[in-house]
Amino acid sequence: MKIANKLGAEFIGTFWLVLGGCGSAVLAAAFPEVGIGLVGVSFAFGLTVLTMVYAVGHISGAHFNPAVSVGLWAGGRFSAADLVPYIIVQVAGAIVAAGVLYFIASGKVGFELSSGLASNGYGEHSPGGYSLAAGLVTEIVMTFMFLMIIFGATDVRAPKGFAGLAIGLGLTLINLISIPVTNTSVNPARSTGPAVFVGDWALAQLWLFWVAPVVGALLAGIVYRWLGGEATRRQ
Repeated sequence: MKIANKLGAEFIGTFWLVLGGCGSAVLAAAFPEVGIGLVGVSFAFGLTVLTMVYAVGHISGAHFNPAVSVGLWAGGRFSAADLVPYIIVQVAGAIVAAGVLYFIASGKVGFELSSGLASNGYGEHSPGGYSLAAGLVTEIVMTFMFLMIIFGATDVRAPKGFAGLAIGLGLTLINLISIPVTNTSVNPARSTGPAVFVGDWALAQLWLFWVAPVVGALLAGIVYRWLGGEATRRQ
């Protein structure tokens, strides 16, 4: 597969993840009487990944997340030559999706960008008021576990055809656990998209949502490379 095709798939997949996940939080989470709430938003994020794994995973590997690309590289599953291009298009897809979401959301009277556009945060910008340290540990651990799920589900020894389900449901579980702490990132692109439009505090706190997921992903790559032995990703 040509690199242009892979990058196009990554752009579309990340676009859908941010539009579907953040869009559910901004547009539907607290909609009068039929709001989907935390559980609904968690499933929305999981469903975006699940659907795109099956839609374009055979083209690009379905990363949709700079931390996933870094983790797969650390685990020996991804070429270093493609790492930077993947990250660039993932971030671009997230920013475009956040722009589309902003346009849609601003069509409602009373919408205020200061509400965050589903941005990630800690301290006073954490949904549950959790500290920077709590947010840092949460994002490292959740990203670590997300990558462990990805590594295991795509191992040549794993049951075939179920990787998308495991990965999508894994992300759903992660959101169910950590939305109250940081609004759940585990994905630097997902965090960057909304932060670009919100600016201010969202950009000031964005560093954590790059550092922590990348650290968690690197650790997972190292651990699974040891744990899984010489097995490679299913082609």
